[in-house]
Amino acid sequence: MTSDVVILGLGYVGLPLAQQAVRAGLSVTGFDVRPEVVAALAAGRSHVDDLSDGDLAAMLAGGFTPTTDETLIGTARTAVICVPTPLGEGDGPDLRAVTGATAAIGRNLRTGMLVVLESTTYPGTTDEVVRPLLEELSGLTAGFDFHLAFSPERIDPGNERFGLRNTPKVVGGFTPACTDRAAAFYGEIVDTVVRTRGTREAETAKLLENTYRHVNIALVNEMARFCHELGIDLWDVIHAASTKPFGFQAFYPGPGVGGHCIPIDPNYLSHNVRSRLGYPFRFVELAQEINATMPSYVARRAQNLLNADGQAVHGATILLLGVTYKPDIADQRESPATPLARQLCALGANVVYHDPHVPHWIVPRVDDLEGTAASADLVILVQNHHTYDADHLARQSKRFFDTRGATTVPDAHRL
Repeated sequence: MTSDVVILGLGYVGLPLAQQAVRAGLSVTGFDVRPEVVAALAAGRSHVDDLSDGDLAAMLAGGFTPTTDETLIGTARTAVICVPTPLGEGDGPDLRAVTGATAAIGRNLRTGMLVVLESTTYPGTTDEVVRPLLEELSGLTAGFDFHLAFSPERIDPGNERFGLRNTPKVVGGFTPACTDRAAAFYGEIVDTVVRTRGTREAETAKLLENTYRHVNIALVNEMARFCHELGIDLWDVIHAASTKPFGFQAFYPGPGVGGHCIPIDPNYLSHNVRSRLGYPFRFVELAQEINATMPSYVARRAQNLLNADGQAVHGATILLLGVTYKPDIADQRESPATPLARQLCALGANVVYHDPHVPHWIVPRVDDLEGTAASADLVILVQNHHTYDADHLARQSKRFFDTRGATTVPDAHRL
């Protein structure tokens, strides 16, 4: 049995890639080291937001085979690594999942195969970590016996406009021939392929994308603080500035940044600059400092709102609305709601939450949204799911703190 591609890592990146590959008519093997994940997928149960059980059923019917058997890697023409790269010690990436997946490929690598790393990491990982391990375990040479490339994932969970097919795919190979082979593979799956000069350029492109957002979000988060002190409505300011048809892109403040990309990925670049060149990437480090302190700022604002009415935060009931990192999804990775809840609990507040996408969390869940909103001492809109009528809830609440700029009524306090 042979397959067109084996995808290592069946999470938020790997599963959408597998789905699109199946849709393109490719035979797809999905490899994961977690037996429970593979068993659930084989039974037709999806664990990611963007794929329903129905989508997974269509994938299985179309030739998708989830497995824990690494020997099947050697039957594929292309192997794509889509495993997580969380922060490790010293703010560099934890590459254990990458090296584990690479080793599995290396033990089964065959002449003529294409190996692609999609996991976000620091510049040089493909050439300096993945390539030597593949060559050592297989006895083959990259660029001669097999092809090697990096192609950064650009999955945006919950985005209904841009999916894998219509989002341009950046590819950079170890050699020009490797780039050609990777471009040909992705050309079967996506509409547009963008080639870079090599793997380092492709790796850095991903980090630049996320650093750009990280820095601009930090800018408006810092502006939110002094605009509040000066009595300036920053949301109105952003709306006004957005009317300029050139030279401006709107970014919005919030209670912090979440997901894998913004709070984590820029640190890889900052860590790489410090470790290799010996000096800091000051924009990234300052942005990280500002964004990381937003949950504390929101907690302090919440305390001040209660104090203004003569009520202590200790013993107050505070309802958090929306605890995911993006609206309308269940993904809680690095959500700022988590440190916010912990800080409010540390201040002695009775913290509860409501989220239609999250059945269990670190504080008690409430099902009676309107009743709890009306009885709570403070309601904080942390994530604006579309199911929430923020203006209505603000009118129902004793005090309503909107961290997302979703309200228009004077009853609400906005970040």
